[in-house]
Amino acid sequence: MVLSRVITLLLACFLLSCQPKGMSQSPFHIGVCTSTVTQGEDEVRGAEQLIKEYGSAARGGMIRHISYPDDFMSQQETVISNLVSLADDPLMKVVVVCQGIPGVAEAFQRIRARRPDILLLTGMPHEDPLVIQKAASLVVDADVLSRGYTIPWAAHQMGARTLVHISFPRHMSYETLGRRRAIMEAACRDLGLRFVLETSPDPTSEVGVAGAQQFILEKVPQWLRKYGPHGEKVAFFCTNDAQTEPLLKQIIASRNGIFVEADFPSPLMGLPGALGLDLSAEKGNFPAIMTKLEQKLLARGAGGRIGTWPFSLGFTLTAGLGELGKRVVEGKATLASSQDLLDSLGKYTPDAHWKSITYTDLSTGVRARNEFMVYMDTYVFGRGYLGTTSLAIPRKYMNIRK
Repeated sequence: MVLSRVITLLLACFLLSCQPKGMSQSPFHIGVCTSTVTQGEDEVRGAEQLIKEYGSAARGGMIRHISYPDDFMSQQETVISNLVSLADDPLMKVVVVCQGIPGVAEAFQRIRARRPDILLLTGMPHEDPLVIQKAASLVVDADVLSRGYTIPWAAHQMGARTLVHISFPRHMSYETLGRRRAIMEAACRDLGLRFVLETSPDPTSEVGVAGAQQFILEKVPQWLRKYGPHGEKVAFFCTNDAQTEPLLKQIIASRNGIFVEADFPSPLMGLPGALGLDLSAEKGNFPAIMTKLEQKLLARGAGGRIGTWPFSLGFTLTAGLGELGKRVVEGKATLASSQDLLDSLGKYTPDAHWKSITYTDLSTGVRARNEFMVYMDTYVFGRGYLGTTSLAIPRKYMNIRK
């Protein structure tokens, strides 16, 4: 272990000595860990954006980007050791991990034991909130519970008479997803919407992803006839990413189907495949992606019926947390400020609006000191932003349990 640290330090010194004359050396480094492109393209694009702005640490810049393995569940020791190795860099001041896969909390604890000066930030955590909160300096995730209200509200604004919630028992066993469903049902009742539960096959079951997708393709036209027999608009929400593309394909082909946003909101979630669009030339350029999607949707007669977050959460959290860490080290921001967080996210989401709340433990009612939940305003193609971030969500919904 000692030898490996010595080798790392010698390599860092060698790279500095080989740096071209006239190139300034960054005063500190930010480590950014994401998946590979095959598992999470959006997070990788966020890291690339930071490198574009602040340069690669290997060339005198600020950002050191590493990836966790695709099969991270079976390689947690590799995940941990790769993250901990970032602490061998004497200039390292910030480590950002997005998504916060299992093993990140342990890695953060080991880094803090060796280098308490390093800020440890993670987005979209997979681990238990109390576990990752204890290990991290800051945790940021999507505000699942507030969206339990904003999605029915948005569906109502888009003209829906019915909201169909599509899921399966495994997802509904998750505390946050179950609570969101319960909040949706209560919100629909208050807003005058009919709320319907439909069960789909679990893609991890014996039918697989293909079978689950085929089920959606066959069922959506039937559900549209059943819940909108006279052309009444019907909104759909699905908890599974793999089923989003076939759901969108059938909604776009219909005249009365509505799609507010995906469970994991992003312009890249289901829409390119449903529309048969190649967006490789626009990769990482979300305004260009949105323009191309909007043109296609309007041409297909789906204007006003399809919504999304205009920027990917994975992209924005990766780049935004890197930016926030930089500002904190420079004394221009603090981790305790939700406004500083939103300002950093806003840098990468021009014209979009964000809202944040502090995470509250479900069992104790205690607010976390270092976890924020965020959501972005919903953009409807052919209509614009709906203003969900301006809503004052009644507190009673946050007290609903599944």
